[in-house]
Amino acid sequence: MADVGIILGSDSDLPEISQCFTILEKFNIQFEIAVSSAHRTPEETKQWVSTAPSRGIKVIIAAAGGAAHLPGVVASHTILPVVGVPMSTTISGGLDSLLSIVQMPSGIPVGTMATGKAGGANAALYAVSIIALTDAGLSAKLADYRKEMAETVKGKNAKLQQLGWKAYIDGMKK
Repeated sequence: MADVGIILGSDSDLPEISQCFTILEKFNIQFEIAVSSAHRTPEETKQWVSTAPSRGIKVIIAAAGGAAHLPGVVASHTILPVVGVPMSTTISGGLDSLLSIVQMPSGIPVGTMATGKAGGANAALYAVSIIALTDAGLSAKLADYRKEMAETVKGKNAKLQQLGWKAYIDGMKK
């Protein structure tokens, strides 16, 4: 059984949200992925969302671009937490998607991440943190992950201080 359900409005969103999958795998979170459109396959979308709890899903991540109605439609059919990930678009780089997702009416909340790859990664980490509320082992893994990130930043700063900014930047180019 999956803990996280990921629904995409289009298969073209798969590469942009792939960090989401990598992070969930890093935390050994089981997930399922579906491609379903709020507009082109509304009945299938409703069915997938409505049956999510029976499949063990605790959090849904919904990625969509353009009008980006998918996260809101998903949220309207469940009381599970829904995390929206706006996909980049050619119109405005994803700002249209972001605004469509973040401006949900009162009563049907959707947690909204940044557009693009960072949004997918953060959606996964947000889902992990929700699930970790009732899983002490997962909570400890998440705390360790944050410590690792902090150590990485400290290491980069130490290298910058040692080399100076010009040498550091030159090293980044290699």
